[in-house]
Amino acid sequence: MAVSPETVAEIIKLLTPFNTGGATITPDTDISSDLNIDSVAVMDFVMEVEDHFNIEIPLNQVAETRTVNELAAVVEARVKKG
Repeated sequence: MAVSPETVAEIIKLLTPFNTGGATITPDTDISSDLNIDSVAVMDFVMEVEDHFNIEIPLNQVAETRTVNELAAVVEARVKKG
């Protein structure tokens, strides 16, 4: 599923404060392993995304989502569900 560049950009902006190592974030960045973010920080980040887009992401979807692009696809699908 193609995601909008705007959604990816918003997610990258929200992810930036959690990127303490200063890695370059791209749509293919693995949020947990590439950025060395622990599970607690990932959950904090997901809550930021949920608040920003006014959605809820089920925990099972969070567990299955690895990259920025995959998260953007989940966000867009949840926004469409409304």
